[in-house]
Amino acid sequence: RAWRVAWPLLDPAARLLEPVLPPRWRAACGRALRQAGLDLALDPAHVAAACVLAAVLFAAAAGWALGALDASASGTGFGTGDARRPSSGTATAVVLVAAALGLAWPASWLRRRRDARLRALSKALPFYLDVVTLSVESGANLTGALRHAVAKGPPGPMQVELERVLRDVRAGRARADAMRAMADRLELPAVGSWVSALVAAERHGSGLGPILRAQAEQRRQERFQRAEKLAMKAPVKMLFPLLVFIFPCTFVLLAFPVVVRLIEEGLLR
Repeated sequence: RAWRVAWPLLDPAARLLEPVLPPRWRAACGRALRQAGLDLALDPAHVAAACVLAAVLFAAAAGWALGALDASASGTGFGTGDARRPSSGTATAVVLVAAALGLAWPASWLRRRRDARLRALSKALPFYLDVVTLSVESGANLTGALRHAVAKGPPGPMQVELERVLRDVRAGRARADAMRAMADRLELPAVGSWVSALVAAERHGSGLGPILRAQAEQRRQERFQRAEKLAMKAPVKMLFPLLVFIFPCTFVLLAFPVVVRLIEEGLLR
C-alpha cells in the first residue's frame, strides 16, 4: 500500500535518479527484486527513489518533533525552558540519524521480503516436487505435471514461480529456457539442481520419474537438515537472554530471603 500511495512521487524521482545509480548497486538491487518476486513491478531506480523519499520524510518528522518539543519547553513555565530545549547540534544529529534510518528502511524491507520468500520457496519445493513426480508417473508430460501442481498446490511463491514458467511456455518460450530463467531469478541451489536435472534428462531422453523422485527425496532431506541446524542454533541464541534477563531475576529471588534473614538477625546493620 505504501508503494501505491507514494507512486506519483516515486516514478518521477526514479526517472531522475536512474542515470546516476552505481552499476554495482543497480545489479545487487535488481537481484534482490528478482528473488523477492518484484522485478515485474519495480526496478532499482524505484527503490532508490523510495530510499530518498523515506529519508526526507523521516528527517521532516524528526524536525517537526523537535520543533514541537521546543514549543512545549517554551510554554512549560519552568524558568526560561532553555534547559529543556534541544541544542542545535543535538537537533542536527537527530535529524541526520532520522534521515539515515529513512534511507536504509526501503532496502531493509526489500531484504526481509527476499529472505522470507526464499525460505517459503525452500519449504514448499519438496511438496511441489512430489506432486510433479506423481503426475509424471501417472502418464502426464512435464508441462501437464507443472500445471497440475499449480492447480493443486498450496498458494505461495512457489506457485507464483511455476505459474510464471507456464505463462512463458504459453507465450512460445521453450520449456527448458523458461525453467532456466526461473532458476536464474531465484538463485536457489535446490531449484537450480532440480532444473539442471530436468533439462539434462530431457536432453538425453531419460525417464523423468526416477529423477524427480530422487530430487524430491533430496530436497526433503535438506529441509530436515535445515531444521536440525536451526534447532542446534537455538540454545546459543537463548544464551544472551538467559544471562541478561532470566539469571539476574533468579539470583534476586534466591538472595532476597537470605538478605532479609541477615537483616533481621542484625548481621547487615
